[in-house]
Amino acid sequence: MSDAEENPLEETQKDGGTEMEEGEEEEEEEYNPDSVEVEDRQQESEEDDTLADKESQEAVEATEEEMEEQALAAQEAGAAGEEMEEQASAAQREAAAGVQEEARVERLVLTDSLLAVSGAFPQSLQPEGSKVSRGLSSQFEFNLDQNGFDKQQSSSPEKQPSGELEGTTGQKPNELEQERTGKPEKRKQSQKRRVSYVKSEEAKEFHLKAEIRKESLVSITTEDGLFKKDDSASTYPLTMTWSFGWNSSLPVYYLRDEAQRVLLYVCAHVAVIYDVFKNDQRHLQGHPNAISCLCVSEDRRWIATADKGPDCLIIIWDSFSGIPVHTIFDSCPKDCGIRAIAITHDAKYLATISDAEVQQVCIWKWTLAVEKPACTLELNQEYGFQNYLTFNPTNNKELVSNSKTQAIYYSWDEERNVLIHSAPLLTEKTFNKLVGKFSQSVFHLNLTQVLSATMEGKLVVWDINRLLASASSPLGFPHIKPCKLVHLQKEGITVLTTVDSYIVTGDIRGNIKFYDHTLSIVSWYSQFKLSTIRALSFSKTLPAPPTENSGFPPDCTLKGDSFIVSRIFEKGLGVQSLTYNPEGVLLGAGFTEGTVYILDAMSLENGSPEPFRYSRTSVTHISFSHDSQYMATADMSFTVAVYKVIVKNGQRVWEYLARLRSHHKNIQSLLFGVHLDSNEPRLLSLGKDRLLIEYNLLKSYKDHLEVLDIHRTDQGSYPTCMVWYPPLTRELFLLICNSGYKVKLFNSTTKMCRKTLLGPTYGSPIEQIQILPVKTTSALQKRFMVFMNRDKVGLQILPVDGNPHKTTAIVCHPDGGAGMTLSYDGCYAFTAGGPDRSVVQWEINLSALEAAVSLGGEDLTPFYGLVTGGREGKFYRELEDYFYYSQLRSQGIDTMETREVSEYICLSELPFVMRAIGFYPSEEKIEDMFNEVKFGEYVETGKIVDKINLPDFLKIYINHRPPFGNTMSGIQSSFDVLGFTNSEGKKVIRREDFLKLLQTKGEHMTQEEMSDCFATLFGMNPEGWKSEPATSSFRGSEICLEEELPSEITAEIFTTEILGLTISEDSGQDHMVSGV
Repeated sequence: MSDAEENPLEETQKDGGTEMEEGEEEEEEEYNPDSVEVEDRQQESEEDDTLADKESQEAVEATEEEMEEQALAAQEAGAAGEEMEEQASAAQREAAAGVQEEARVERLVLTDSLLAVSGAFPQSLQPEGSKVSRGLSSQFEFNLDQNGFDKQQSSSPEKQPSGELEGTTGQKPNELEQERTGKPEKRKQSQKRRVSYVKSEEAKEFHLKAEIRKESLVSITTEDGLFKKDDSASTYPLTMTWSFGWNSSLPVYYLRDEAQRVLLYVCAHVAVIYDVFKNDQRHLQGHPNAISCLCVSEDRRWIATADKGPDCLIIIWDSFSGIPVHTIFDSCPKDCGIRAIAITHDAKYLATISDAEVQQVCIWKWTLAVEKPACTLELNQEYGFQNYLTFNPTNNKELVSNSKTQAIYYSWDEERNVLIHSAPLLTEKTFNKLVGKFSQSVFHLNLTQVLSATMEGKLVVWDINRLLASASSPLGFPHIKPCKLVHLQKEGITVLTTVDSYIVTGDIRGNIKFYDHTLSIVSWYSQFKLSTIRALSFSKTLPAPPTENSGFPPDCTLKGDSFIVSRIFEKGLGVQSLTYNPEGVLLGAGFTEGTVYILDAMSLENGSPEPFRYSRTSVTHISFSHDSQYMATADMSFTVAVYKVIVKNGQRVWEYLARLRSHHKNIQSLLFGVHLDSNEPRLLSLGKDRLLIEYNLLKSYKDHLEVLDIHRTDQGSYPTCMVWYPPLTRELFLLICNSGYKVKLFNSTTKMCRKTLLGPTYGSPIEQIQILPVKTTSALQKRFMVFMNRDKVGLQILPVDGNPHKTTAIVCHPDGGAGMTLSYDGCYAFTAGGPDRSVVQWEINLSALEAAVSLGGEDLTPFYGLVTGGREGKFYRELEDYFYYSQLRSQGIDTMETREVSEYICLSELPFVMRAIGFYPSEEKIEDMFNEVKFGEYVETGKIVDKINLPDFLKIYINHRPPFGNTMSGIQSSFDVLGFTNSEGKKVIRREDFLKLLQTKGEHMTQEEMSDCFATLFGMNPEGWKSEPATSSFRGSEICLEEELPSEITAEIFTTEILGLTISEDSGQDHMVSGV
């Protein structure tokens, strides 16, 4: 909705103009008014108009009360009211004319204050103009009231073209002028009074909205209000307190100057506002993916950020308060994200270019809180991948973008809602010279030209031809054409921008050069010895007048505290893993080419005479024993190496002991422990091959690493990490997480799987895990676990029981995390990113997570929410029916004896009930369920449990079932591995291969078992025949599988025709598979 549409009785003005049409009133601003004096005069004229409106309304009311008895008096009163209204209108026009003349002068100063810097104004007006310019940003307000968002827009004082008024109101300007001036026609008297009444009501509503707006956090926050917030009392379990590193491919902006030095930059998915003097950070968090582009308004008040990836967002922030004032969802098709973004000079419009194969240019009226763009244009792929975009600072309707090979000029026709573009092809034949690849483009400040910089140090000058369509020339449209190629410098230009009256370039050698509008060099800075310039941002404060003592500082680098100690290793060595020993005096370092260093933790000097070079691949894990007598490493060759401390010549030195290639897939974890009976160290390794291997260190000797035992941890999923479970019970466990979102507890001695529990389900399985240290002995009974998956860091309350309310997680590194560690006191967690090259510090607030758990309910309440329909749903009712029917089966279906109904069923009935409700566990999983119930109380009571009640059954079902149900993709992946591609391009398994796999692979079946199962699936035997006491005959041996099964079996045939399951038709997610 345009400004003219919101206030049809207010004046309009052309974009970027400084003069207003005569006879029109001043328009109500979308943002705060630019001048207090203009606003006061407007308010006085409105009060006069309101007074006249009230008097005319009183005359109308008096006329209605007296009716026929005082008709004559009513006419006289109406005439008197009309004369009064005419006088008030005449006085209002005179006052408005005076205000308009003064406003025109002041508006010239406001609009041209930026031109005053470039010499358009006399030098005497420069300081005054700069103050007004800064006043604009300090007076910006934003209404957070969603109901009134459309009416109280947040924008600078830009007017709509006068031609829009007629098109949006359906009336001509002269007709509206007649309504304002009040022609003495009696038939228009009631209409004029209604207009006056409406105007008075609008004035009341405006003042009411103004009062609400003043109370909003955005409107009342001052420029330095962001760093005055007290963030000591955090309400979140994990709070980002500091981010180390930044995205060097995105620009860094100067937000504040003078008394403050505040910078804006991007770190992964967070925009960081950094106060240099206070050494403080504020984080703008909200993006689920890494931020791909950002821009800042001219007054540095509004920040726009965008990302690319699933559920990509565009967020506009208030830099004064750090509040997101508007978020745009579904900004691009197929979640491709945003590649480039730009904001107009007055912060009224946003423009974006998508990151898709077929790019889209969109213009957004973000101040109207709309979710759809005002205009969209799809670009031809021949234009190249457009990666830079900017608006014309003097015209909101013009933009320019460029790829490496082509520049595009855009002209936005807002009335027709069309984005016209011009993309002339530029080749070497255009100028008969090498042009080079484009880097950035800008509009010339004084001329109707576009400038495009190239990596050859040249500047392409484009002339803008603003042709308008007319009756004689309907095909005319604005376009650009190349007119000149200027060889500006030898170095490739990476940054091209404008400031004041200068054109500024940055190049690959770190030079910064200033040119005037004729492209004559004015100043050149090369003494900073910088690398390639990626971005330039300038202070908004005008420079002081030149004096003899004034001059630029020799170095603009921000001074910071140096590291305590650092060490640079030989060229080609890349650090891959780092681990402190338990005392914190040694640091083990593994490198990408296989070298292992043992360093002094304080000086980083070698703790051993020479580094160990026994591996040829990257060292991924390093671990120390509890007494620091042993160190173990694991590398990409699936090899475990052990090093030992020996005494040589009266000194303790590290010596290589042995190494063993014990796994055939990547090693996921390497962990030292302690033997319970001897306090001797024990070493375990966990591989992606699903093997948990313990080594016998006491029996190992030089070049021989003894294996104590080997256990398989999983059947289908693979393990991801392991850690020693804290001693919350008398039985000691080893906690292992797997790729199926499960957490398994293994007995530390027998390696028996004692419990399988549902782990955190935040998009990807847990990859790293650590137990939070405690400060006091009283805290030993309440322990917590910190975990990290692919892109999130989380916190969980122990003991693990499958309750989803005990966990929380937050995005830490959208492109993947590389590592995680905890502070010694358990107050902070640190995460390191991979591609984003950043480290983030997180403050841990345990009480916030405990509060969330209490709100989630007690006992079985959290688990009811994990089944369809909850406690009163259909699924749980069926579960109860199957549970109690199982009691009847165990007592005999045809028995005539008195039945005993109890709260328990026999443990042997557990798998039948599981399959009845749609969960089909393997024999190994059934054995794990039996062990979990049997030995649940064995350590405390010494007794084995052989029955289970309904609440415990529900917990076991939720913890053991697939977290996201049976999906078609899981079945299809198995066929992709086991099958082959047929003539139709489908993955299939031949019938004879299918039967052979069932009898030889995995939990293989006998011929009799296989025939029985197929006979039941094909309806030849009654369902449950084998478990029903009344059923004794079966026909499994009579089935002919060659006739019943097709020659080629696909995943769909196996699911629907053989198993008899249904596939959901929801195309928005992975197809779910369920029983009929």
